[in-house]
Order: sequence, then C-alpha cells, then structure tokens
Amino acid sequence: MMDIVITFVDGSDPVWLEEYRSNLSVPPVRKRYRDWGTLRYLLRGIERHLPFCRRVFLVVSSESQVPVWCDDSRVSVVFHRDIIPERFLPTFNSSMIEMFLHRIPALSEQFLYFNDDMFPVMDCLEEDFFMAGTPVMGVSRNLLAPSPFLRLARRSDTLSRKALGMPESLYYLRPRHVCSPLLKSECEAAFGAVREDILASLSPLRSENDFNQYFFLDYIFHKGKMINKPISRKHFSLGTASGEKIAGFIRNPHAKIVCVNDVEMSDESFIRKKEAILSAFQSRYPQKSVFER
Repeated sequence: MMDIVITFVDGSDPVWLEEYRSNLSVPPVRKRYRDWGTLRYLLRGIERHLPFCRRVFLVVSSESQVPVWCDDSRVSVVFHRDIIPERFLPTFNSSMIEMFLHRIPALSEQFLYFNDDMFPVMDCLEEDFFMAGTPVMGVSRNLLAPSPFLRLARRSDTLSRKALGMPESLYYLRPRHVCSPLLKSECEAAFGAVREDILASLSPLRSENDFNQYFFLDYIFHKGKMINKPISRKHFSLGTASGEKIAGFIRNPHAKIVCVNDVEMSDESFIRKKEAILSAFQSRYPQKSVFER
C-alpha cells in the first residue's frame, strides 16, 4: 500500500495574502498560487482510479488553507510547520516545500506525490507506480537546459550525484512531469547526505539556487532503484490549449494522468477556462468522494 501526498495553495485566501504581503515586497505570481477549484476532482479521481492507495496527505501552509468542504477526518492535513524548520517559515516556494515532504509523520515507505494540477482520469494499477517496491517513472537524459525549469532540473541532478559521491556529468536527468513515486527511506538518505547544501539553498520564493523533488527521483534513479517506464499521460498548457479542448479530454481521456499547467492570463480568460474545466470535471465525477464533507 502507498500513501498520496498533495501540495495545495489558495492564493485568494485573505490570511495567506496577508502573510505573503507582510513578509515579501514583490507581488505574488498569480499562476503559481491561483486556485482553479479542482482539488475536489483530484480527490474524486484518486478514489475512483487509485483504490489501492492507503491515505491522502494534504500539505498546506496553515488552517485557513484547508478547503471548507474537505473532511479532515479522511484527509490527513499537514501544515508547513509540521515538516519544515521554523526558521525557514513562512515559505511561498513550492520547490522548497518539496524538499521536506518525506518528513510527514506516519508517511508510508512508498508514496506518490501529486501537484494540485495533476489528475488521474483513468484506472491505474499499483504497477504503474511501484513494481515489487521499486519506483516506476519515465526518465530522460538531457544535455541543454534553456529554460529556468530545466536549469532547476539540472541543479537537482547535480546535487543527487553529489549525494551519491558520483562525478558531475554534462547530461542530466529529467523525470516526466507527472505524479512522482518516492521512497521515504531513500529521500531521508538523500537529504541527509547533502543536508547543508539543501538548507543553504532555501528561500521563501523561487530562486536560481533552488532544488526540487527531482533531486530525490534522480537520487533513486542513479542508485539503481528505479524502473524507467513512463505512465500514459497528457500535458496541457493553459497558454496554448483552450478550455474546451481540455474539457473534451477530461470527458473522454486517452491517458491515465493529465496535467493542466497554469500560465499568466487575463481575468476573462481565466474565468472562461475555469468554467469549462470545472464543468467537465463535474460531469465526469459528479459524486462526492469520501474525502469531502
């Protein structure tokens, strides 16, 4: 059995906004903190398509971030203060938060990490994520890193090599952008091996010094404890895909996992696309899950 970990933020929460503005002078980047109202459908998809999962952990900054409809007797709510040292809080950096997920109390050895923009939309098997306890993940080797995200992936791979005493390489690993199968014990070992490097990199907002969860996936891969096999998935950027196109896929999917990646857009475009996506999710998953009140 495996647990599921979900990180979530609602950037419209007044308590969250006040904390952000009290600690930082730059305005929040909307695409990183915008709530599309889809978390309940992620949970409904988990209930329907991943019935083998044991427990769901929802990682949020504070009590005000827990949706009112969320049944905290069925969802294990984890606050940043439960896993991140106090001197690094508050944080608004998802990459930093990912470095501490393995510290969730009572987390199972095998766990799946979901961003809140990833959704299971077809039935999955345990073997899609773990085979006899070994993580299963599609991984590619890259040479160039032309974007900030790919440079983050390169830094994470370099750190994983350092943790294992391996030489640096011109090539770096890029795990697929999908839910991540992780082993708690390996995450603990990786973090411990380069603890000072990780702690020195931490900042409340994303920066060029960040590492992210790819560090753990790369460490497991380089250690020979990962099966390189991708799960079927579909990725949509809201900058290029219309709400209707995404809605059509949700109603009639042809891949097990879908990621709907937010971008900067006008309020009018956001409202239009949100309505189309939520309507499709509601038609596909009309019944409440056990995770909802």
